[in-house]
Amino acid sequence: MASEDLERHAALRITVIGVALANLGYFAVEFAVARHIGSLSLFADSVDFLEDASVNLLIALALGWPARWRARLGMGMAAILLAPAAAFLWTAWQKIHNFTPPQPWLLSTTGLGALAVNVTCAVLLARVRHHRGSLTKAAYLSARNDAIANIAIMGAGALTLVWRTAWPDLVVGLAIAWMNLDAAREIWAAARGEHGDDAQV
Repeated sequence: MASEDLERHAALRITVIGVALANLGYFAVEFAVARHIGSLSLFADSVDFLEDASVNLLIALALGWPARWRARLGMGMAAILLAPAAAFLWTAWQKIHNFTPPQPWLLSTTGLGALAVNVTCAVLLARVRHHRGSLTKAAYLSARNDAIANIAIMGAGALTLVWRTAWPDLVVGLAIAWMNLDAAREIWAAARGEHGDDAQV
């Protein structure tokens, strides 16, 4: 492997490990706040932080693998992206029996903190997202979608402040679940394409 490739390899590994640690740390923060205020959107987003940490750690592990195996791992990551949606649906079902709105200020400020983490991660991953195909694309799409979700969470907090209902929180949670499903579809398609290209070589 050329020295330039080794340097790119090392830079990518450092990036994804740093992103994984940032996601793992904010998962703990957001999950604790979600439990405290009973927020569906924060709960869905916190599980998403945990999923992002797992994806980036898997990327770091698979950097030296052949293209076909990386593509297969990309397909596996598409399945991992379904976890936040499933967790949200279960929590939403339970929430129906206690449909109280979350505390709007904590909802918005926690969403703002999540936005800062995800924007930072998205910027870092944008620089390397083309280096390893579907693997890095998985991490970049997750960070990008999460940043969009965090803005929506802040909006839900603002709406809850003036309209004391749990509906904004629930709608944003559904949107987060939908974005994860769409990201899973994109990553699966990219991984299938890589797997097919490798098989033809």
